[in-house]
Amino acid sequence: MRKRGVRWFILIIGLLLGIITDSTAQESEKPVKLFKDTLDGAFDISHYLLNLHGFLPVPTIITEPAVGYGGALAGAFFIAKKETGRKKFRMPDVVGAGGGYTQNKTWFIGAGYFGFWKDDHIRYRGVLGYADVNLKYYGKGIDFLDKNPAEFSIGAFGFMQQAIFRIGESRFMLGGKYIYSKTKVTAFEDSKLPWVDPREFNLTNSGIGVIGEYENFDNIFSPNKGFRINITYNQYLDFLGSDRNFGRLNSFAYYYLPLITNKWISGFRLEFQMATGDTPFYAYPFLIQRGVPAMRYQGKYTMVAETEQLVMLTRRWGVVGFAGYGKTFNEEIKGGSAWNAGIGFRYLMARIFGLRMGLDVARGPEEWAVYVVFGNAWFR
Repeated sequence: MRKRGVRWFILIIGLLLGIITDSTAQESEKPVKLFKDTLDGAFDISHYLLNLHGFLPVPTIITEPAVGYGGALAGAFFIAKKETGRKKFRMPDVVGAGGGYTQNKTWFIGAGYFGFWKDDHIRYRGVLGYADVNLKYYGKGIDFLDKNPAEFSIGAFGFMQQAIFRIGESRFMLGGKYIYSKTKVTAFEDSKLPWVDPREFNLTNSGIGVIGEYENFDNIFSPNKGFRINITYNQYLDFLGSDRNFGRLNSFAYYYLPLITNKWISGFRLEFQMATGDTPFYAYPFLIQRGVPAMRYQGKYTMVAETEQLVMLTRRWGVVGFAGYGKTFNEEIKGGSAWNAGIGFRYLMARIFGLRMGLDVARGPEEWAVYVVFGNAWFR
């Protein structure tokens, strides 16, 4: 099921755990209280997570329109690095596990490990889990399925191993990954999926990926400034045990600009995806936008542009507005398009980590949606 087979638990665990770098803020020598910041006395979980090697249980609401409302519970354990005498903040490793269930009977379980090794010269990510997801298939463009989607269920077990390596002391990183998933697709009684090759109903997908990235964020949880560009190509190959030979190119660029220092942060996102080879129907790229259901707009090629404007009203509280536009392209079928817009709020949950958490209300072409945001909404 390509990366889609583990997307649900990666999404939950990834958004809950995140990845951060290079925060240089230090605690003062005031008396430490477990859930209060030593600077302003506000609620803050930095000390709990970092100094106490804290285990953090995180219940959350699932609000993805494609699967309906539901709940999830994840647990994260932060493993602090040994002291070196250097005052620079060092990102702890993070271990997590979780699961969830939604109103359309979608459920998932998974676990992950996020490692930052050799003073952040190696970044490792490993995840595995199982998901049983009920979805609608709208086709790859404007055709019959666009107005008459076929309902189906897809069960997938999968795991991923990924490592990227910093080039010297630069901000450039190169690496690779291995991805495996085993999927089973079941069409509902009134949706026989006649447009789908029956061989796609049971597939083993096994492939490798190549990753190139440049990143100079002040922190990756909730950036205030900086640029990140990532290009990843995954190729599934029969000699690795895959039933299909196909590929996926995923690329994105994020840019954060503080228009007013510590007050107004302007963010921009560009994303492009492309499918190659004998791609299963569920593995085609789709538009990823708040307010747009997953897999609603699929195509051989997809492009998304989005902006997000965050205004901090106080040191801790801020309001955010966002809007975007996405489009799909195909060689034969005319592609679709989708817009999105919304508002939300953020709270600085962990000052040392630069981590904000909040809630977004979004509108797409068809419906409203609510999203719990941990870190940033564009996490990949």
